[in-house]
Amino acid sequence: MQIRDGLRRQAPSATGAMRSPMSAMMLAMFATMASFYVAGRLWQDAQNRVYLIKELDRRTGQGRSAISVDDTLKVVSCRQQGKRLASLEMELAAAKHEGFVGKYTSETNATHSRKKPLVVIGIMTSFGRKNYREAVRKSWLPTGSLLKKLEDEKGIVVRFIVGRSANRGDRFDREIDDENRSTNDFVILDDHIESDEELPKKTKRYFANAAETFDAEFYAKVNDDIYINVDTLSAMLETHWDKPRVYIGCMKSGEVFSEATHKWYEPDWWKFGDGKSYFRHASGEMFVVSRAVAQFISINRSVLRTYAHDDVSVGSWMIGLAVKHVNEAKLCCSSWPSGHLLPRN
Repeated sequence: MQIRDGLRRQAPSATGAMRSPMSAMMLAMFATMASFYVAGRLWQDAQNRVYLIKELDRRTGQGRSAISVDDTLKVVSCRQQGKRLASLEMELAAAKHEGFVGKYTSETNATHSRKKPLVVIGIMTSFGRKNYREAVRKSWLPTGSLLKKLEDEKGIVVRFIVGRSANRGDRFDREIDDENRSTNDFVILDDHIESDEELPKKTKRYFANAAETFDAEFYAKVNDDIYINVDTLSAMLETHWDKPRVYIGCMKSGEVFSEATHKWYEPDWWKFGDGKSYFRHASGEMFVVSRAVAQFISINRSVLRTYAHDDVSVGSWMIGLAVKHVNEAKLCCSSWPSGHLLPRN
C-alpha cells in the first residue's frame, strides 16, 4: 500500500515535467510570431510614411518647402528694416519739432542733381474734357518751359491723369496722344479703362503710379474743374512736413444712399451700418497724402477695395492706418472765393 501510494504521488510530478517544456515551446512560438507581426506593422508604417512624404514633396514643389530658409530670412530682414524706418521717421519728426525744418530749394550742386519734389498734383480728367484742361492751362497751370520751371523752382509736378479707351487705339485714345505730344503734361494709365464708374480704381492707380515715378513729399488728387493757387498750396503743405503719415482735405461725412436710382448710390450701403452714414473722409474735389501713405497704396493696391466713390474709397484705406487726418479749411467749399486756395471754375 505504501508503494502504491508513493507511485500515485510521483505520477503528477512526471506529468508536470512533461507539460513544462511544451508550454515553454508554445510561449516561444507565440513570442516569435508576435515579434514578426510587430516588425511587419512597423515596416508597413515606415513605408506609408515614406510614401506620404514623397507625395507631399511632389505636390509642394519636388521636395522644396513652400517657404525656404532664405525666404524666411528675407521676411525677418524686411520687418527689421520696417522697424528701423519707423524709428527714423519718429526721430525726424522729433527733430523737426525741436526746430529743424527743411525747406524746398531749387538750388543744385556742380553736377546739377535734382531735388525731391514737394508735391505731385494729379488732375483727374477724361475724354471729351479738353475745354476743361485748356481752362486749367490758361489759369494756373503753366505750359512748355514754364511747366518745367514750376517743377525745378517750386518743386511742384502737375500732370493730367487719364486712362485708355475700352476700344484701344480709337479716336479718344488718339486725341489724348496728340494733345500730350503737344503739351507733355499727361500721365496716361495704360492699365486703366476710362469710365466714370471706375474713378475710384483710377484714383488708386494714380497714387500707385505717382509714388513709383516721383519721390515727392506729398501727392495730391484734384478734379479738372478746380483752380489752385500753387503758392498757397506750397505754404500749406510746408506746415505738415512734421507729419510722416498725413491725410489732408476738407473732412466730411454724410448719408449713404441705398436707392439704386440716386445719383450717389452706394452698392455696398449695408456695410456702413444701420445709421447709413459714411465715416469721416476728405471731400473728393481735392485731397493730399504724404509719401508714406502713397507708398502704402502702391504696395497694397491689389488688396485695397474700392467703393462707388473715390473719396470714400481713399478714406476707407486710412481708417486702419496710423495716419493723421487734417481737416484743412482751405480745401473746403466755403473758402473758395477769389484769393483762396481753390476757387471754383
